[in-house]
Amino acid sequence: MPDGTAAARVVIRGAVQGTGFRPFVYRLARGLGLTGSIRNTPFGVLIHVEGGVAALDDFRRRLPAEAPPAAMLRSVEVETAELAGAADFTIGDSDTAGELSVAVLPDLATCPECVRELFDPTDRRHRYPFLNCTACGPRLSIIEGLPYDRPRTAMKGFALCADCGREYDDPADRRFHAQPVACPSCGPRLAYVEAGTHGGAGDALETAVAAIRAGRIVGLKGLGGYQLLVDARNGPAVARLRARKGREEKPFAVMFPDLGALRSAARVSDAEAGWLTSAAAPILLLELVARGVVADQVAPGLRTVGAMLPYSPLHHLLMARLGFPIVCTSGNFSEEPMAIAAVEAEERLGAIADAFLHHDRPVVRAVDDSVARGVDGHLLVMRRARGFAPLPVPIGASLPTVRALGGHLKNTVAWASGRQLVVSQHIGDLDHPLSLEAQARTIADFERLFEFRPVAVACDLHRDYASTRVAEASGLPVVRVQHHHAHAASLLGEHDLNGEILAVTWDGTGFGPDGTVWGGEFLRATRTGYRRVARLLPFALPGGEAAARQPWRSALGALYAVKGLDLWELPLPPVHRAAQWKDVLNGLLRAPATVKTSSAGRLIDAVSAILGLRQESTYEAHAAMLLEQAVAPSGDAYPFSLLEREGDGADAPGLEIDWRPAIAAVVDDVERGTSAALVAGRFHRTLARMTASVAEWAGIPRVGLTGGCFQNAVLTQFAVEELRRRRFDVLTHSQIPPNDGGLSAGQALVAASRLLEERT
Repeated sequence: MPDGTAAARVVIRGAVQGTGFRPFVYRLARGLGLTGSIRNTPFGVLIHVEGGVAALDDFRRRLPAEAPPAAMLRSVEVETAELAGAADFTIGDSDTAGELSVAVLPDLATCPECVRELFDPTDRRHRYPFLNCTACGPRLSIIEGLPYDRPRTAMKGFALCADCGREYDDPADRRFHAQPVACPSCGPRLAYVEAGTHGGAGDALETAVAAIRAGRIVGLKGLGGYQLLVDARNGPAVARLRARKGREEKPFAVMFPDLGALRSAARVSDAEAGWLTSAAAPILLLELVARGVVADQVAPGLRTVGAMLPYSPLHHLLMARLGFPIVCTSGNFSEEPMAIAAVEAEERLGAIADAFLHHDRPVVRAVDDSVARGVDGHLLVMRRARGFAPLPVPIGASLPTVRALGGHLKNTVAWASGRQLVVSQHIGDLDHPLSLEAQARTIADFERLFEFRPVAVACDLHRDYASTRVAEASGLPVVRVQHHHAHAASLLGEHDLNGEILAVTWDGTGFGPDGTVWGGEFLRATRTGYRRVARLLPFALPGGEAAARQPWRSALGALYAVKGLDLWELPLPPVHRAAQWKDVLNGLLRAPATVKTSSAGRLIDAVSAILGLRQESTYEAHAAMLLEQAVAPSGDAYPFSLLEREGDGADAPGLEIDWRPAIAAVVDDVERGTSAALVAGRFHRTLARMTASVAEWAGIPRVGLTGGCFQNAVLTQFAVEELRRRRFDVLTHSQIPPNDGGLSAGQALVAASRLLEERT
């Protein structure tokens, strides 16, 4: 080697395998006249590079700055190496030996270049539903093992043709080592099947298009499992899907042909357009502005729609031929996991779908669509799946490996291991045996894929949660984490904070260590512990858990706290609804054994019912969503007071927020005919001022907003404004859901941090 040369060893950790990172490094190194090699390893990407000192410096600078958009670099470690005298720069075979720490990429939406090819009549992949490159396509849904190479994916059964092989082996090609690469000659194929038959003739895609146009329900095998499609403009067809799927009123997601079509139907900001067209391409909650674009049956009673754009080549082809919005919902009966295989789909969905559009690329694991919304100028992920899972959450300290099993609803499983939290894709509610089976498969799958060997398992305090029972049967030491502490810890983990925050943890319900139902809490929280310093004044829930489905019950409890038994004189919808059970309810309201709760979610439900917006909820947060969308801007707030509360075994001395003056004022406004919009606006402003008032009393400079109530964009925005106006540093969620989908991440962090503390 000439004088003035040097060598470096570079280790890249993060989600880089399968992103075109190796050909990028190959081209960068050769362009700078450098030699050496690059290869995948279980811990990341290993680069040996040598050449002139100035060129090496340039390489080190440009490597992270110019990396492919899909690559997510967690760390770049550079150290001096011995000169090896390499004559060229090469891409080596993957190394499978060693401790696994590589990140797995989520499934990525079709990139613009592949979309261009898809509709180019001169391209050999014209109208091919499974084209992809290193910047896009399936990842998590097809990976069987690591490192990420074709023999360890669902594509191993598809031998590359000569043309695809040349692309795959050419470092200058954007399909170099694109593991799912395929074409019409060698790749997966579509098949159209009428429900209850063994197949159909003709062009599968065109037959499916005709079926959807005719108002039929088509089961489509997508990236991560089956979806159910129907014309979103066709009210009777949508109603038929609801009846067959057992989904009474819960809104459906809608796929629009393109961004222009979506913008003609809904209000879409530039930021929202960017999120919709990103590699993650989530379902995004948007406000509809044009009536009649989708049928009322899509989202009954709501002004919002869960909107999405085509994100796979198959979706692009379908939507280009249809030219109108379609319902695109998970292929399952309500509360069941998605079907992923053709036989399973036809067995489980045969009573729902009129026909199926199958393909023969296996789906290794079910991956549902992610759901998000814009809040305070950033993306808030509410269901973390395709496009986001299982990207790790970096953690500064190295943690022991702990498995966490989440809650009962919106279940996910998470692992703390080393310097990361890994959270599974959305699994769903654990009410159904199939969901429990899906959770068990996810645990086994991730621990095999990532080589996790947990030393403990974390779960909720609630012993009736199915996830708790699974933890107790695991054979591992069990670490029980209080529900709202887990919410707070998920926020600490997302922001990689070690210190203390005032965590405003508001949700529907969570089991408290005192045996009561929590849900409107203020916690001094760290990774390892918490003290409750304030709460909403508890009130009775006549009927207990039934109040989650019947907001009128929450309303009666709140009204009883304000008016006593005089509540029956009030001319309010929940009072009329419950009048026939007056005697029974009076007994429940007065009984010491009746469940009482501090839940912010139930208090929000109560106001929704008092306003006559919703007395019965057919899905989670139904009443709260109607109250949120009713809000009219208002600077006014209702009165409330802060009461001193003595401490006990679970709590430090603190505050109790007396919301009764606010509810009394709500009743007065309703009786004098004040609009629901103005009442809803004032009530949301009141909740926000409660958070700021307690924060001022607590004197903790950093305040976190977490729990399912902070999926409410209006509440979150109002609270953030109030807190920032009073100069607090405010933390909110982005990548980890504030709802129960984030519990597993918080549980994992708490349990692992406690174990680490015990060891040191």
